[in-house]
Amino acid sequence: MENALWLIARRSFAESRARTAATLLAAVGSIALIAGSLQFALRAQDAVAGSDASEYARTDVLVQGGAADPDDPYAPPDGRIRLDRVAALPGVAAATGDAAVPVTAARPGGQAIMASAEGRTLLRPWTPDPRLNPYRIEDGRAPAADGEVAVVRHIARAGKLRAGDMMTLTLPRETRRVRIAGIVGVQGRGAVAAGDLVLAPPETVRRAAMLPAGTWQAVWVKAAPGVPADRLRGELARELGGGATVRTAESVRRAQAAAAASEGASVAGVVGMLAAVAVFVGLFVVANTFGTLVRQRTRRLALLGAIGATPRQIGLLIRLEALALGGIAAVAGTAAGLPLSALIVRLFARDGFDVSAAGTRLGWVALGVPAVAGILVTQAAAWRAARRAAGVSPVQALRSTATETRERRLPRLLAASAVFLGAGFWLAVAAAIRFGDPPGPDRTFAVSLMTLFGALLAVAGLAVLTPFLVGPLGGLVGRAGTLAGGETGRLAHATITRSPRRVSAAASSLMLGVALVASVALVTISVNDRFREAGRQVMAAEHAIASTARTAEGAPAPLARDTAARLAGAPGVTRTAVLTQTEVKLVSPERTEPGEEPEPFYFLVSGAEQRGLRDVLRLGGRPPELRPGEIALSSAVMEDRGLRPGQRIVVRGAHGRTALTVADAYHDPSHLFADQALAAPATMERLDAGAATRAILVRGGTTEALERAVAGVPGVRVLDRDAYVAAASASLTRALRATHTFVGMALLLALFGMATTVSMSVAERTREFGLLGAVGATARQIRSIVRWEAATVVALGTILGLAVATGTLALLHVLTGSSFLRPDPPWWLFPLVAAGAAVATLATTALPARRAAAVPVLEAAKAE
Repeated sequence: MENALWLIARRSFAESRARTAATLLAAVGSIALIAGSLQFALRAQDAVAGSDASEYARTDVLVQGGAADPDDPYAPPDGRIRLDRVAALPGVAAATGDAAVPVTAARPGGQAIMASAEGRTLLRPWTPDPRLNPYRIEDGRAPAADGEVAVVRHIARAGKLRAGDMMTLTLPRETRRVRIAGIVGVQGRGAVAAGDLVLAPPETVRRAAMLPAGTWQAVWVKAAPGVPADRLRGELARELGGGATVRTAESVRRAQAAAAASEGASVAGVVGMLAAVAVFVGLFVVANTFGTLVRQRTRRLALLGAIGATPRQIGLLIRLEALALGGIAAVAGTAAGLPLSALIVRLFARDGFDVSAAGTRLGWVALGVPAVAGILVTQAAAWRAARRAAGVSPVQALRSTATETRERRLPRLLAASAVFLGAGFWLAVAAAIRFGDPPGPDRTFAVSLMTLFGALLAVAGLAVLTPFLVGPLGGLVGRAGTLAGGETGRLAHATITRSPRRVSAAASSLMLGVALVASVALVTISVNDRFREAGRQVMAAEHAIASTARTAEGAPAPLARDTAARLAGAPGVTRTAVLTQTEVKLVSPERTEPGEEPEPFYFLVSGAEQRGLRDVLRLGGRPPELRPGEIALSSAVMEDRGLRPGQRIVVRGAHGRTALTVADAYHDPSHLFADQALAAPATMERLDAGAATRAILVRGGTTEALERAVAGVPGVRVLDRDAYVAAASASLTRALRATHTFVGMALLLALFGMATTVSMSVAERTREFGLLGAVGATARQIRSIVRWEAATVVALGTILGLAVATGTLALLHVLTGSSFLRPDPPWWLFPLVAAGAAVATLATTALPARRAAAVPVLEAAKAE
């Protein structure tokens, strides 16, 4: 009996090669999507966390001028230190000065070179002393003269540069063209934890950092032979007193590594949660297509029971087949995930998030998790299908290949209820975040992500219930078909209502695709419309001068401040405002909860000339004209920190602690120009003389006149109001744009799953279509039957998908409280999505419909 059973099973498997191949392709695509998404998340974590490479690799002690921020190991110190003073102290074998200046690097054509993910590009001095120099020259030579630089390998690779090429550097106050003298690596890596490095002669860096002769932000120290670093640190701290912060280089490396690892884990978590959309779709498609494959073989499996096979044997047979299919798909899908992850890396790099500095991960997590996930999902799909097949009697199975067994409603309702409870859990988490965390972009993003998870589970719950909806909706489609096509419509109605699970399988895939596309479209349209509306409300200037380069977050990169001088004589210009920005830390007052350590609070201060500010910016609350030493805070910051107008606060900027007076509260509804704080230029000089110039706002003049005025400045563009708002909001919408990549791939996979299911359902009814032809049905009528069934799929999938998308946007509006997520979709979106769904469904059913119409009668008679 066992031999006969396996012979029949092998024949069954061989006869369904086409269906098995389609299922295998769907499984390979799903696992490739899972593997590629996971690989990208792991590479993003590595890139953000940086490597163990450090510019302090050969340094024993780091002496920083003034005080260093204990909460930010990358922050520059707020004081200065003389190199000769440190070099003359006992126990010091070698010493060299150090300073860091944020710059934007660009290729000769003006295209910006993005730093490694979440990092910065810093101008640092070349270290001539080999005892302290951590850089290894891989091509060219060391920079020796002003105008020469060496760059780390990541810059050279990302910018496609070689030794001898020219590049452009945008510094805080000027733009320079420099020649690449050499390309270097750091401890075998292409970048350091802080990001990318541009290395120039020490005096070039000192002048760029606006430091007096002989002074530096920090000094690297090499201990004399036999002097431990810890002992030298103590001796230097006693000699230098409170005017410097002295730390061992090892402690600085550990602090930077810890901060980078924490940031890397955070970014990997965000990317991983975004990739969860693609993973969910992959699992959904695998379960759907494999369940369809086994359901189509119900009759064959029941016949095995008729010749003596037990339910346990049938279940074992299906699970072994699922194991074989899952194993092949796991290997092929995991391998295909590697080039797919490379494609994702390139797509994200175009948007400013470059993780190419991290190599491909080949560990057990990157390779094992997708493979195991594919096998487990096919096993789960096989378990459900095997139970259903084992419960079908041989007599019932002999009736027809197209007739489905009647199933009990209660188990399906219970399963759907459990899934909806899971969706409710994620929505409850979103509500808890909404009322427990302070307002801001981080809270909005976290709430949105939890709502997304709830929406995905809601899609799964609706997929469980779709067979109950096929009958009523199929009746409506059937009546429409009867009115339009007479007998053909009646036959279509009969085939639809007789096999609800078959129709619901294709409709579920379409519902998932429609829900993904419509949700992303609704959110994107709402956010962009609100930014455009708020930007027009706040920005009174007609034009803005911005950089063609972008930061790692996607916003325009800083400009050189001397660009503003070129606009003074431009025809028609009546007002210009240089918009600068720097980050400060609130030192006092501290806001703490009883029994908790105070958390550091950092916020961005925007600087702008106060006279005539209302000519270029219309901020809510109409803040007064600020004097030196005054600061205006946004109402959100005032509320979060418990501050009030007239209160004295102390902040820590690039030049140390500064006492300021809170002048008033205001509001920037666009969050683009002065989102958290506003100060006068004199105050900004006290906080950070090298504050980044984000844009120059211009009132009056024409685009042509402004372009002529800045024609000699590389990497600069003139934007009108709407164009600048769109460019400035790019950093705030990067997470939304990140979903487009994953949703796009998930949509393709969902459509492929739908096409596979439809094609398999047509193959399942070979006998039925052939017999219809035998009794007189024309090829056109048979194609019409398939198309009317496709119309049911379109109607069901589109209605449920749009309902999920609209409900998701409404929940986002309620749970986030954000005016940027408004449930006010444009009227044209729904018919557009419905038309797209119809086109996609008809395209995927065109070939199966022609195949159904061409089934010969003799082939149908011998079909299963």
